[in-house]
Parts: sequence; C-alpha cells; structure tokens
Amino acid sequence: MTDFRGDHAVVIGAGMAGLLTAVALRSRYPSVTVIDRDALPDHPAPRRGVPQSRQVHAMLARGLQEIEELLPGFSDDLRAAGAPFGDPLRDMHWYIGGHQLQPAASGIVGVGASRPLVEYVVRRRLAEFPGIRILPSLDVVGLTSTADRRHVTGVRTVSRTDSTESALPAELVVDAAGRGSRSPAWLWDLGYPAPEQETLRVNLVNITRHYRRDPSDLGGRIGTSVNYYPGQLHGGFALAQEGDRFAVVVGGMLGADPPMDHAAMLDWVKPLASPDIYDIIRDAEPLDDPVKMRFAANTRWRYERLPRLPEGFLVTGDAMCSFNPIYAQGMTVAAVEATLLRELLAEGSDALPERFFRRAAEAIETPWTVAVGNDLRFPEAVGFRPPEHEALNAYWEKFHAAAASDPELSRAFIKVMHMTEPPSSLFGRIG
Repeated sequence: MTDFRGDHAVVIGAGMAGLLTAVALRSRYPSVTVIDRDALPDHPAPRRGVPQSRQVHAMLARGLQEIEELLPGFSDDLRAAGAPFGDPLRDMHWYIGGHQLQPAASGIVGVGASRPLVEYVVRRRLAEFPGIRILPSLDVVGLTSTADRRHVTGVRTVSRTDSTESALPAELVVDAAGRGSRSPAWLWDLGYPAPEQETLRVNLVNITRHYRRDPSDLGGRIGTSVNYYPGQLHGGFALAQEGDRFAVVVGGMLGADPPMDHAAMLDWVKPLASPDIYDIIRDAEPLDDPVKMRFAANTRWRYERLPRLPEGFLVTGDAMCSFNPIYAQGMTVAAVEATLLRELLAEGSDALPERFFRRAAEAIETPWTVAVGNDLRFPEAVGFRPPEHEALNAYWEKFHAAAASDPELSRAFIKVMHMTEPPSSLFGRIG
C-alpha cells in the first residue's frame, strides 16, 4: 500500500495514553481515529483491555496539571462526578520507610478518582471534538507502509464482532496499546531492528476492594499510604473516591503474595506502620469482591536508541515504558508525553519519530530512575546497582526519618513524589 491520508492520524488504544494522544494530535490533524479492541462502556466501568482499571490509580498533581492544560475543565468534570479533592500531604497520611511524613499544607492538589471515571471523563470530552472518532471492538493486526518501508501509511484491522478485515490509511500512527504493544514485532516485520528492552522484576501483587466511606472515617482524611521498604514486603493504600467509597489496596512484592479472604487480609495489614488500612477493612462495609492484579516488572523500550525508524510511526505510554504501579507515575507520564507531542507537532512533522523518541526518553528518565532506584533498595530485586547506591540509600533513610518531624522536608518530598519538583531538590537538605 503506497497511499496514505495526510490529514488523518490513527491512535491504537483508547486508554489514557491513547485518549490524551488524540487530544494532542487534533492540533495538527483534522481527523483522528482512536481504535480499541474493547466495546467501550457508556459510563465509568472497568474493562477487559485495561485490566489494571479495577485497581487503585492515584492521579499525581503533575498529571492533573498536564491534563488540565490539554483539556481545560477536566478537574471540574471530576469534581462534578463526585471525586474528592484535597492536599495530598495535609489530607493524607504517608508512611515512608516506616516513618510518617509530617502532615502539612503542601500547596499542591490531589484527587481521588477511579481509573474508569478518569478515562470516561476524557472519552466523553473527546466526543465533543468533531474531528475525533473512536472505533471500538477492533484488533490492530499490523501496519501498512510504502513500498520501500520508509513510511508507515496506516494499520490493518480485524473486527472482533464479525471478523471483517480492513485497512485504515493515515499519515501518522501512534501505538498507545499499553503493555500488550506489538510494536517491536511490527517494526521487525518492516525490516527494522527491535528496540532494546530494560526490565527490573518486582513481582508486585495487589488486592483491591472497595468499602463504604463515612465522612468521619480516617478523621475526615481522604487516604493513607503505607509504603514498602527493605524488610517490609507488605504494603497498603486507601484512597477516597467518587461514590462515597474507599478504594483499599493490600499488596505484596518480591515474593510476598497477599490473601483475598477477609480474615487473612486483616492479618496481612495488621503489622503495618499505620492502623488505618486495618480499621477500614475491619469496620467498613465492603461494596464488592476483592480483585487481584499481578505486575511482573518495570519495563522500558529504548526506541530512541534505534539506528533508524520509519516515518509516520510513534509509540507512547506503557507501550514505551511501564512503571511499577506503586509509584502512580503511569497516567502522569502519558499526559507529559501527549503535551510533548503537541509541542513537537507545532514545530513541524519533519523527523518526528526521532525528535519525539529523543525528547520522550528525556521526560521518562527521571520517573524511571525514581521507580527503579527505589525498587533496587530491596535486596530481593535483581539488577545493576551503581557505586553510589549504598550512600543514596543511607541518605534516604535519614531524610525520611527527619521528615517525620520537619514539615519542610515533608513538603519537598511530596512535591517530588507528585512530579512537580525534580528529585535533585531533595539533596543537601540534611547532614
């Protein structure tokens, strides 16, 4: 196939990365088609193609800012749907390394919204744009290209309802299909090398269940986080969400596999540094059955290192880099990449893959280093540790201990966690 439409872009995947990418593309392309394998619900609901949608998703402050920039009024839409907002340091308790961060006003804003609600709100906003359409129940089975394979010209699809095969031409194709991306294989089929893959196994297991929330629960706070640390492979997280409920996570990593029955879950969380998770599970009314999710490894595909790339093809979101979900970076990084794509398109389309992958790699580097660096603190994690690793660990242990009584350190840490400040801002603050 040699013809392609210069006014049309295709996005593979209607998850958060794909939807936000579509918003970015509309600044350059009059017509944008988003393809998804699922039959998309007309209300906030988990779906099979996003298995993590049943788990807790924390929207970092940086992510909220980025999406608000792409879709003005996004926060108002979440608030209208009942999502609670608050200061993530003042209105939550954080236990890091066994120490509780000193609560204080941080000056940043967090929101308790389920992944299905966030996705539904964005999907509903996209329906307001006449140039964007979403085609559900379609599998993308391959790419089309020019005869010399230097330019991707569209996608080949198969309907999940009647098995009809078709081709959809486009000037630009963006793979936002998540961890199940087939882009390395598709590039190989076109004669391009597959990108390098970096992984760090964490073997995370999360059990999520929703409970009725009374306004007086947790003293009126919107959540509690009890993080993992070396020697403590059990964790817990509770976040207030729309519908007057708590989403509660009972987790384990690196071989620790949490149970799903009520009594055993209580035993699992009882030793945690805070009693909050235990109290919710013990006292609150459960609203559904617990759901288990396994996450094997941090994974990063190094597209920016490929010696050559076809024009007209990009990869974004979890399809390019998938983070340990305990750090809640995924939606925020997807939003950062969408904003970056919009900026690059405003500069022109020449050499777009090289420019995008290079700049995206720069944007990914900090959250990737944070996630992998934290996971490598655990002796059970297998991976390369730089020479300064032990010194950094010792510094963070002192920092977290000091932040238990110093609100300035707590503020600094929560801003880095929410990606509004760089990790370098935390150095040199303690002796």
